[in-house]
Amino acid sequence: MQGGWARAAVFGVSDGLVTNVSLILGMAGAHPGPTVVRLAGVAGLVAGCWSMAMGEYVSMRAQRELLERELAKEREEIQRRPEGERHELIHIYESRGVDPAAARELATAMMRTPELALQTHAREELGVDPSELGSPFAAGISSFVTFGVGALLPLLPWFVTAGSLAVVLSVVIGGVASLVVGGALAVFTERSWWWSALRQLLLAAVAAGVTYGIGAAIGVAVPST
Repeated sequence: MQGGWARAAVFGVSDGLVTNVSLILGMAGAHPGPTVVRLAGVAGLVAGCWSMAMGEYVSMRAQRELLERELAKEREEIQRRPEGERHELIHIYESRGVDPAAARELATAMMRTPELALQTHAREELGVDPSELGSPFAAGISSFVTFGVGALLPLLPWFVTAGSLAVVLSVVIGGVASLVVGGALAVFTERSWWWSALRQLLLAAVAAGVTYGIGAAIGVAVPST
């Protein structure tokens, strides 16, 4: 969970961008007037910020509490049955190809200090570092702010212009931002940056295109009052 806030930040920008560019273009497709589009965009931004922040906080808090419970169990087992825990480490090291004698020596050394023993068992059995469980609060704040940034970008043109020009500018800003965000996502997915950037652009384009088409269809089908 190390760097959880950074992951939440990048995904927050991505979600904010795709969500609001789709919402804005969907509304613009119905031609309701720039005030309505701005209102919808701001509402989507605010609602999305809180939804992302709360979802990230709850998710990460639940994951952290689960890991803390498992760590507490490990700590108790180390105190109650240290010899059994030592044999568990020996078995783990041997299963990874360590010489039996070296495995016993290494496991014995790890079990001499309770905190070192806990860290070792946590890494080997749970795949986590007890000192780096991540901060749910930081992840929530990061999601809130970065979703807002992503959602604001395609909305900016509607504060200074309207009509077709605003739509074109939203599309351009959304496209450029999608490429940048996709490249940043490659850091976490460990995929090629250009493939990640193009994929992000394609997904955003599909979402925006579909919602724009729906907005245009409903705007034509339903007469204004």
